Amino acid sequence: MAPIKDHPLRYTLAGELHARPFPEVKAPQVVAYLAIKPSGDAAGRDRSGDMAHLVRLLNHYGAPLPEKDATHYYGAMGKYDLKWEQHTEFVTYTAFSNDLSHRPFDPAEFDVFPADWLDVAPGERLTSALLRLVLQPPLESDVVAHLNEWFVPESLAVAHVLDQDAVVATDFRVDPAGHMRFAVFAAQATGARRLGRIIQRLFEIETYKTMSMLGFALVREAGDDVGRMDRQLSDLMIGMSAKETGPEATLDALLDVSVELESLVAQSAFRFAGTAAYQAIVYQRIEALRETRFQGLQGFGEFMMRRYEPAMRTVNSMERRLERMSARAARTSDLLRTRVDVERSAQNQAILESLDRRGDLQLRLQHTVEGLSVVAISYYAVSLASYVLYPVGELTGLSKGALTAGVTLPVVGLVWWAVRRLRRKIV
Repeated sequence: MAPIKDHPLRYTLAGELHARPFPEVKAPQVVAYLAIKPSGDAAGRDRSGDMAHLVRLLNHYGAPLPEKDATHYYGAMGKYDLKWEQHTEFVTYTAFSNDLSHRPFDPAEFDVFPADWLDVAPGERLTSALLRLVLQPPLESDVVAHLNEWFVPESLAVAHVLDQDAVVATDFRVDPAGHMRFAVFAAQATGARRLGRIIQRLFEIETYKTMSMLGFALVREAGDDVGRMDRQLSDLMIGMSAKETGPEATLDALLDVSVELESLVAQSAFRFAGTAAYQAIVYQRIEALRETRFQGLQGFGEFMMRRYEPAMRTVNSMERRLERMSARAARTSDLLRTRVDVERSAQNQAILESLDRRGDLQLRLQHTVEGLSVVAISYYAVSLASYVLYPVGELTGLSKGALTAGVTLPVVGLVWWAVRRLRRKIV
């Protein structure tokens, strides 16, 4: 074909689909598993610390080192095979060994991870587990005997998986040594790759279950604060109907609750989203095992339905509750704003009525002043006119009183007409 420029990430993205192959495992085998989660913002951490910790472990055994920017690693490490994976919030170490201890789940099998190396881990142990892989005994009663010896019967989850190619079991309890216990009884004909897939899925179920339960821990931690804020919002809604409660005080209280609520929503949003994603992966991995009942005992799906699903429903309920509370706070703010607007409208109406009354008073006062002005101006105008007409009175024989009385009405009328005309021009 004609040459065409490749996208710079084409081969990287294609290779990512094949970057994390399942290990090939043959029975008997013991597998030690460790998941480490950095504290704080694990998703935004400096991931160079994860690589440095892996390199330190490999140097301890004199094993080959991975590429600098690798996010996964698989290779020989002394008498072990190590599988390392870097995830968004955690890293996992899976060590495979053919040295099966006579003592099932011997804590010494976890010594593949040196104590001094564990002490400087860039984070905290999220989970750790020991898995015992053996061939399936001819009789299922022998399997049941091992299960009763190794696990707590009340919490036991066991099932045939992948078309009865193996029996897997665990009780999801932390043993005295601090590890989870898993057992895989493989059929004689089960291939190494299929066993690797089974082991990988079991560890993923445990890891993602634990990660999703972090959301439940957050819910339990924030439960009291959420209840208190819910009561405060209800009290504010009730208090808004009381006329003696001022909008300023209500607004201050509402702002305090809203800020605290939005801060909690922002802090929990990432964890709740992660919980939903991890929960989906847990059920997906269980479904991929294609489990069927073993001896009528509960399987992984039934165990999760009874023990795990209620916790996830609690997380979902809290997430919806916070959303409803945020909506309530917004509605309360809208109602408070409406109340303030109504009160301001009433105040403005009262001000306008007061201005109308003042206008009426000013108009009356103006009319009164105009009347007084006409009288005063007329008085002086009549006096001036009389002085002007006195000589005419002497010639005609009219007295001053008669002359003054004669010009009074015309002068007053002329002054009144002039004042009215002047006011109309101003208006």
